[in-house]
Amino acid sequence: MTLMKTFESPDEPLGPLLREIHKGKIQLPDFQRHWIWDDEHIKSLLASVSQSFPIGVIMLLQTGSDDVRFKCTPLAGVPENTQFSPERLVLDGQQRLTSLYQALHATNAVETKNERGKTVKRYYYVDIEGALDSGTDREDVVIGVDEDRLVKQGRAVVLDVSSREKEYAQSLFPVAELLESDDWKMGYQEHWDYSKDRIKLLNDFHREVIQRFEQYQIPAIVLKRETPKVAVCHVFEKVNQGGVPLTVFELLTATYAIENFSLKDDWQERHRELVQFEPLKRVENTDFLQCVALLSTRTRKQAKEAEGVSESDLPPISCKKKAVLDVRLAEYRRWADVALEGYRKAAILLFGQKIFSSWDLPYRTQLTPLAAILGILGREADGDGVRQKLLRWYWCGVFGELYGGAIESRFARDLPEVLAWVRGGPEPSTVVDASFNPVRLRSMRSRLSAAYRGLHALLLRDGALDFKSGEPIDVTVYFAENIDIHHIFPQDWCKKHPSDIGDFDFDCIVNKTPLSGTTNRIIGGDPPSVYLPKLQQRYQIDDGRMDQILLTHVTAPDLLRADNFQEFFRAREAEMLKRIERAMGKAVEAEEGVFVAEEGYGDIEEERVA
Repeated sequence: MTLMKTFESPDEPLGPLLREIHKGKIQLPDFQRHWIWDDEHIKSLLASVSQSFPIGVIMLLQTGSDDVRFKCTPLAGVPENTQFSPERLVLDGQQRLTSLYQALHATNAVETKNERGKTVKRYYYVDIEGALDSGTDREDVVIGVDEDRLVKQGRAVVLDVSSREKEYAQSLFPVAELLESDDWKMGYQEHWDYSKDRIKLLNDFHREVIQRFEQYQIPAIVLKRETPKVAVCHVFEKVNQGGVPLTVFELLTATYAIENFSLKDDWQERHRELVQFEPLKRVENTDFLQCVALLSTRTRKQAKEAEGVSESDLPPISCKKKAVLDVRLAEYRRWADVALEGYRKAAILLFGQKIFSSWDLPYRTQLTPLAAILGILGREADGDGVRQKLLRWYWCGVFGELYGGAIESRFARDLPEVLAWVRGGPEPSTVVDASFNPVRLRSMRSRLSAAYRGLHALLLRDGALDFKSGEPIDVTVYFAENIDIHHIFPQDWCKKHPSDIGDFDFDCIVNKTPLSGTTNRIIGGDPPSVYLPKLQQRYQIDDGRMDQILLTHVTAPDLLRADNFQEFFRAREAEMLKRIERAMGKAVEAEEGVFVAEEGYGDIEEERVA
């Protein structure tokens, strides 16, 4: 079998390479960011070439593919009136090639940064005599001077190369002349009246330095034009690990720009609408594109089904990288508004579940299929029957903890399965797959857990009242009172009473509940037997009303007032599991030793009071 090679690995002569850059035959894809190398990096680069040291491999991509088409831009410093269409694009080596082009070929000064990080423009020289001194570090003889070709210390000029004669007199060879050196060498000899010593010095410099630049070759990997777009993205990510990772958004931005469409501007407008909803503030452009990809690939599949294409040959519903990169501009225009409306409806649905903030959102990722589903359903999602199924799917994803890691395949199943389910089909795989181990409650200690955030929202949704006002915690109370998850039995008290705590983890979600910042400060480090009377006295709450408020937090009032942590923990753990069961619509199997109440807290409390 003949193996197909998708790349070539030639050595690129430096001079011709820079001339291609100058003509615009080599350009940057528009997703490449503009980078500026600092002065020390540039001097080190020039010193390496002057000694024929390797400077690394560059990576280029041949143009001309119908699949991989990007808006392009010349490298920094190339004249703006360049007319050539690019034949190759730089994927890796932008900084090196830009620095070499500006230093060796461009007529203007090199844009760089000084030791303080300030952007400056400099010309570079090589000290001829220093370069031939074997005891001198080559980087020390590459000299950068400011745009006026002066080096100053304070107000004093310590180096002046503002004319050719001053360059000749100080034997400083301009780097910009190294690849076209004849004129400067002729002027140098004439300046020194053809001194034999100076001619020998110049000849030695030509052999030891100039020829190394003239003959220098940079190893390259050239991706052929047949390389698919997803491979370009993959390759760029691998070679660009030291920089900011490339995203599919930037690749699509460069692709759509060919058709004079600014994806960046379009996203900024849509993002301004999304962030009006608190739960959506962390939605990223790649999330939005995945939602659009789900919608567009679903439509493609439906079109093929209508044509009678067999199941095995149908295109898949997908939002993986390749699918996103394959979204054509016409498809984006068609589905972006639907996706945006889906996100709006998702935010309203989440508000109804008392998820008011992006920081309390269990999974940002789960918004992607949710928005796609709601975008397709439209007003159909407003009915209670459909809404209840959507919520059950949502909470199964949260408490089944199914949306962490690589979950694009689940997204692709969610869209058709949930749509079919709400219209009378079987339960979707997310509902079927979801399970919650009761032991998990005791390991939920922070917001890093989606289930932790989910349980916090459930307590609010199911009627947890504010400790001090007795009001339901709606969005106004949530932000005005700075509602957050706080300990019921304070950490300080728990640490001082280990025998009362036993083997239970006082730092897990079972010992936490939504409280206002004011309430948490009143609690301080006191046990419930101390802080509850303080709260009641300050806010004029009688015992019966306080008990009602505590019950909304699924806490047994008599156990709290008695500081009976262990019984409190067992009882609340059981009630929390019931809340999770109701949200998921399926039983949670309690392990041996975990108390499960037969009735709600109200019934337990009535029996105890009686």
